[in-house]
Amino acid sequence: MATAKQLNDVTECPICTEVYTDPRVLPCGHAFCLKCIQAWSKDKQPGNKVACPHCRNEFAVPRKGVTALPKNFVVANLLQMKKLSPASCDQQHKDETLKIYCYECMSVICTMCYIELHNGHKCADVTKVEDEFRQQMASDTENVAASVEKCREMLQKLQKEKVDFSEQITKVGIEVGKKAEELKQMIDDHKEKLMEELSSMEENRMKEIGSLREEIERQQMSLESYKNYVDDLRQKGTACDVARESIDLHERADKLLMFDVIERKMDDLGHADIMFTSSVGVMGRVSKPLGHLTVLTFTTAKTGNEKCDQL
Repeated sequence: MATAKQLNDVTECPICTEVYTDPRVLPCGHAFCLKCIQAWSKDKQPGNKVACPHCRNEFAVPRKGVTALPKNFVVANLLQMKKLSPASCDQQHKDETLKIYCYECMSVICTMCYIELHNGHKCADVTKVEDEFRQQMASDTENVAASVEKCREMLQKLQKEKVDFSEQITKVGIEVGKKAEELKQMIDDHKEKLMEELSSMEENRMKEIGSLREEIERQQMSLESYKNYVDDLRQKGTACDVARESIDLHERADKLLMFDVIERKMDDLGHADIMFTSSVGVMGRVSKPLGHLTVLTFTTAKTGNEKCDQL
């Protein structure tokens, strides 16, 4: 288990040198109190650059302000570890050490508690259940690690979609420009309208991708924070610590592994293709456009739906 000094080294904010209050992590990886970051960047408007107080690397202030910075669950969990009481009974037996695990109450108890309150319950020496809980933690972290990899794969897919869509936007923009040059002044107004619609398509699509990317990154950060904390607890925690935290950590792992919403959003986002269909010949009426834009989105959901939006 980590010593008090080791915990102090990672649970004190480098700015105020006090125990973290609502720890937040910057893009560079350094953590500070939310109030300290707010004070540090108080003169900055969202979107402006502010330097990390520790490494001096610059980052952009989030659009929603520094309160939108992700919470540092590693530090928060260490703070919780720091608050853990010694391995002694917290009931009325202060001089008794915790050495028995009650399966029915899912708690670590002392000998007197067993005699007075848990007699007849299924119990075992805490050192004998330690391996069982450590194996459960190992299984949970293995599943979490797999989910982290799933996040990486989805982020790579999103990045590819972003690049591919941007390339198509560029290509179609060139086609629209060439067609507009052929029709000259007669369709200049409509050309401008098409380019605005094309830009709007790109903006909307990038917003969809960007929003989902942020959600996956938050999930990935939570998974990695959980894994790091549990790895540290498995390596340094006492049998009492492991037994006492196992149930909560297992429940948290189950919640972290719920990917239904994100996967459904990934399916709904799908893959979008944008096409430019030009009109045939030069139209005598300006109301007849030089062409129209079509976005085809191919989802990966089981229904295999294909959406076609024509503008």
